[in-house]
Amino acid sequence: MGRESATLIAARVAFGERRWSHAHDGFRAAQAEGSLTGPDLSALADCAWWLGQADESIAVGEAAHRALLAEGDVRAAAWSAIGVAVNFLLRGDAEMGGGWIGRANRLLADGPECVEQGYLAYLLEVEGGLDSPDLEPVVEAARRVRDLGKRFGNATLVAASLLGEGRARLRQARVAEGLAVLDEAMVALLSDDVAPDWAGDIYCNLMAAYYELGDLRRARQLVTVTEKWLATVPPAVLFTGICRVHRAQLLRAAGAWPDAEREAERVCAELEGIAYLAAGEGRYELGELHRLRGDLDAAEAEFVRAHRLGRDPQPGFALLTLARRRPESAAASVRAALLAETTDRLAQARLLGPATEILLACEEVTEAAEAAGELAEIAEDFTSPGFAAAADQARGAVALAADRPAQALPLLRAACRAWHRLDAPYDAARARVLLACAYRDLGDADGAELELAAAADVFDRLGASPDAAAVAVLRGRPLLPSGLTGREAEVLGHVAAGSTNREIAAALTISEKTVARHLSNIFVKLGVTTRTAAAAAAHRLGLTASG
Repeated sequence: MGRESATLIAARVAFGERRWSHAHDGFRAAQAEGSLTGPDLSALADCAWWLGQADESIAVGEAAHRALLAEGDVRAAAWSAIGVAVNFLLRGDAEMGGGWIGRANRLLADGPECVEQGYLAYLLEVEGGLDSPDLEPVVEAARRVRDLGKRFGNATLVAASLLGEGRARLRQARVAEGLAVLDEAMVALLSDDVAPDWAGDIYCNLMAAYYELGDLRRARQLVTVTEKWLATVPPAVLFTGICRVHRAQLLRAAGAWPDAEREAERVCAELEGIAYLAAGEGRYELGELHRLRGDLDAAEAEFVRAHRLGRDPQPGFALLTLARRRPESAAASVRAALLAETTDRLAQARLLGPATEILLACEEVTEAAEAAGELAEIAEDFTSPGFAAAADQARGAVALAADRPAQALPLLRAACRAWHRLDAPYDAARARVLLACAYRDLGDADGAELELAAAADVFDRLGASPDAAAVAVLRGRPLLPSGLTGREAEVLGHVAAGSTNREIAAALTISEKTVARHLSNIFVKLGVTTRTAAAAAAHRLGLTASG
């Protein structure tokens, strides 16, 4: 057996064992020693894809397609064409992706029924139809794909079709039915017979489905399950990146903002040349984190980047406009976003809560009430705990604006409890602020102060400067200079006294990591880069520990 054959055989073995990096290097070495066959080129394209090398995967996939056609293997050539198409579609190039899908379709059109036709039907009729207003054809197509998968003994097609049908049912608000079908898809994934690239796609779509539904608990469970699966197929650059997107979303909801920021930044670094929409979601998350912290210019820059990558920057961009005290412009922006979402009620739900807040800022109470009512209907139809919490909060805010605190109180208490159950401290704190306003309007000053104090602690811990400042106003306390939160002022005072991070952490009963995060925020707000300069600013502003 010659050296070339040994190299190639080793590469094939590594590919079969899903050791993508070893297989990639082996195929490249074998290619340098002589030409590769069509199947070997196809395997090399797959390796490059797993490693996140999209340009190479496309180029080698095209070469594999030509070689397989020359070798007379039409079905395998069509399969290579599908792989090239998916690469282009992930990068946002619909024209090239559609062209390669068309090529695969033409190759298979006159041949006997085969599994490759099932994959094409899934891409074109199931996945491609989920945004259409009539989803029954999607369900029918998914069932045809499943029947074909069963006839050919293809577990991958069966699992993918279950995913497609489940997502369609969820979007039809047939939630129990949809969740049951998605559970079937999860069971199907436990089989090693599902191809790893399609298994990854199914995991990612399941995470997206639960997050879209506002079911944070299920979404967190899916992220954990997906992380465990990813550990069995390293490296998997695309799927790891998409999992990071959902992890970032859930970390932001859970109040772990520094961790969410790190995950989102990694998504952007790893996926901007591979999967534009996922990278755009990462940019959107960064925009939201900057907005919540009060860094509005940085937020705008990230929302613009998200938009250029194909991610609609709403409702974050409208809320950013509101934060800049341009409520009428914000209202126009969110109204336009709602007009654009004519069929996807789950997408509408994510807009209606912010729309209510913005419309109330414009004193459009009637229109805000309509938005809150629509959100409540969606929450009921989809039995979504996240949407239900948002709907109660929106309706409570409308009741407050209409001078009906007694009506607002139970709604806002329910919202606060629901956000706590969902482990969403920022949203719970926002509900507390509204709840405090209801108590105040009802003459319960002590109840109002309890809620405001609890909210202030959360906002200080998170570094949510705009919310912290708003609470300070409601509590009748003077605003701190430079936009510092109460906790940041405490940390700064200890810095001025010469305390180390460890000493500050012990004095304030917080972690050193939290102290470091507060210091980072303080440096930005004061425009300084050293502890010495920060201490000097503290003395200038009268924020020393003793004063």
